Amino acid sequence: MISVNRNLQIVRASAVYDLVVTAGFMTPWTALLVFEGFAALSAALALGRAVPTLDITAMLFANLLGSIVVVWSIWRLVQPSRSVGLYDALARVLFAAWQLFAVAHGASFLILGFTVFEVAFAIAQLLPTHNPRAVQTQASPEGSGLGAR
Repeated sequence: MISVNRNLQIVRASAVYDLVVTAGFMTPWTALLVFEGFAALSAALALGRAVPTLDITAMLFANLLGSIVVVWSIWRLVQPSRSVGLYDALARVLFAAWQLFAVAHGASFLILGFTVFEVAFAIAQLLPTHNPRAVQTQASPEGSGLGAR
């Protein structure tokens, strides 16, 4: 179990990570630079799977994704909570599933680097939190309403 404060730190850390990783996808111009960088890295590492050039429709979806993830990240920075972290964990499980699907169907192995972070942050945000009041209530029969009447 982790503390509630630690959980909120994880929610914020995942938001910062998402801002850094996805801000470049918000505009067609920056997304083009990101994809060119991925292509160069993939070639330098000799991964053997090309990073595609996006057509205008694929670019639109990349920009929409970048925009919504940046807004979601800002929300998690400004209003972190356990429930927001749980929703984020669900989104990360979905992202990881689609990333694995893409790699299994020929996408660049670079995606797996992002998948590691998706899974790690999902697990971290799903860890149970320690609620000191609940533990104290359970340890004290008279505080739990289970004591003698």
